Amino acid sequence: MRHAIQWLRSLLFIIQMYLVLPIIGFGFVPLIWINKKYAMIAIHSYCRWVRWTASWMVGLRSEIRGEPPTDEVIIGAKHQSFLDIIMIASALPAPKYIMKKQLVWAPVIGLYAKYTNSIPVDRGKRGQAIKQMVADVRAGTVKPGQLVIFPQGTRVAAGAKKPYKIGTGVLYRETGQPCVPASTNVGVFWKRHGIMRYPGLAVVEFHPRIEPGLELEAFMEQLETAVETGSNALMREAGLEIVD
Repeated sequence: MRHAIQWLRSLLFIIQMYLVLPIIGFGFVPLIWINKKYAMIAIHSYCRWVRWTASWMVGLRSEIRGEPPTDEVIIGAKHQSFLDIIMIASALPAPKYIMKKQLVWAPVIGLYAKYTNSIPVDRGKRGQAIKQMVADVRAGTVKPGQLVIFPQGTRVAAGAKKPYKIGTGVLYRETGQPCVPASTNVGVFWKRHGIMRYPGLAVVEFHPRIEPGLELEAFMEQLETAVETGSNALMREAGLEIVD
């Protein structure tokens, strides 16, 4: 019975979450035409709404640990579900994402991706997109902010293993920007698929930055160690048994 009630609460939470998305998203559009700063206000408003409603509708509280960067950096983040995107965006002053190209056509999400200078990429042409990103950064045509990239390239279930792709390292090397690793345990409570949302404490943790200057291999090793060690610790804290 308790499981059925939690499932129903989860369903209601998901419904309202997607209903509020266009209300906030389209509601801010006239203001964005006046001043683009309202794009970030809209994004932060929606992220706060999702985190707040998750806390009392399904008992899923959320917490940011570490020091979220405010300058122009790359963030190499663990990606387990939609919630880590929400939490990271809520913590950063000017987040922008390297994202699947298909999302450009999604209502509201595609619109705000454009407003924030997020980078749509084809999964099969990621290298080409990174080259373009590097060129844009060097030319000064990319809006300053915190560029979020998921080094594993996709969502990874809590406790699962997936190799890290070289793209984050190429960006780090070619742009000369520091990289901030970010860990999470959100996949324990908010799975990649399905309706159920479990109560608990979802955490995104920002780690000390990796300053420019490392060789590619050394950087990738340091990034993976920070993200995976941090995520494993957070998932164990959430009660998930992790095998190293």
